[in-house]
Amino acid sequence: MTKIAILGAAGQIAQLVEPMLLKNTDAKMMLYLRHPNKLNQNKLTDREEVIKGDASNFNELKAALKDVDLVYANLAGSNIEEQAETVVKAMDANHIKRLIWISSLGIYDEVPGKFGEWNRNILGSYLTTYRAAADKITASDLDYTIIRPAWLTNKNEINYEKTIGANTPFKGTEVSRLSVADYVTKLIENPEKDVKANIGLDKEGTDGNKPAWY
Repeated sequence: MTKIAILGAAGQIAQLVEPMLLKNTDAKMMLYLRHPNKLNQNKLTDREEVIKGDASNFNELKAALKDVDLVYANLAGSNIEEQAETVVKAMDANHIKRLIWISSLGIYDEVPGKFGEWNRNILGSYLTTYRAAADKITASDLDYTIIRPAWLTNKNEINYEKTIGANTPFKGTEVSRLSVADYVTKLIENPEKDVKANIGLDKEGTDGNKPAWY
């Protein structure tokens, strides 16, 4: 039985992925996060194990990743570059190859036009840090998929298109968290897909100078 590590398991996308995996696969999940109280542990199944830990702490993460087959990282924070470096090292130490990494649109200056300018103004130095983290991943020998979602909504819809490649111009302005979760789940179900790939995700037809709801 496949064992999936979900790093940052209390994240909004991660909490959508978890029930999808329970429904669509027989995988076991190791839910790794700093604050387990953010999860409703009364609803956890026997296929889910919660481990308290910091993704920037090598010894904690290395121990947690024992017997894991695939890592899905839904991490955030000002130390995201350090977390990325630690994830790579801990995966290497456990001989794990497959990584799904959530990043941000705009880290490669790939968002064109007025929307790109708006995105840079809003996100600022956040883009620099998340680019540095992504560079740690792409410089590794892991079988990674880096996902760069558009601005996220909570719409109850699965509707997305992909742009493939870090330098491919980004398309729309928004995408639902449920759509990102669906794509992550499909990668976990088919881990041979989009390996060594850098993927932008947006909802088709949402082009504009900024998200319509902002």
